[in-house]
Order: sequence, then C-alpha cells, then structure tokens
Amino acid sequence: MALKTFNLDNEIYKEFSKHCKENGISMSKKVENFIKQELEKIKAPNQSPPEQQDHEERMKKYVG
Repeated sequence: MALKTFNLDNEIYKEFSKHCKENGISMSKKVENFIKQELEKIKAPNQSPPEQQDHEERMKKYVG
C-alpha cells in the first residue's frame, strides 16, 4: 500500500468522515474502490449499458 495525499473540501471531508465512522466504513477502501471503478470504465468505454449495470451490481460487494 502507498500513502497518498489528496486535497479535499474540508466540509465534504468532515461529512464523509463522520458518515464512515458512524457506519464502520473504511474511507481508504471507499476511495480505492471508486478509483478502481473509474479505471474499469475508462478501460471499457464501449461496454453496453446492461453489461455496465451487471458490472456495477458485482462491484457493490466491494463498496463498504
């Protein structure tokens, strides 16, 4: 794992941090999964909507 720094709006960070703490969610894993999903979209731009929906459904298990 690599430690990375991101610049975020303070209010957005605080609200999301609170949500994650209250729900036992790892902020790092959420960000990682978001980036992974974005990369998959970039790599498969011609994927049809039903296939994309199936993919998103499969990815839900990784989103905490």
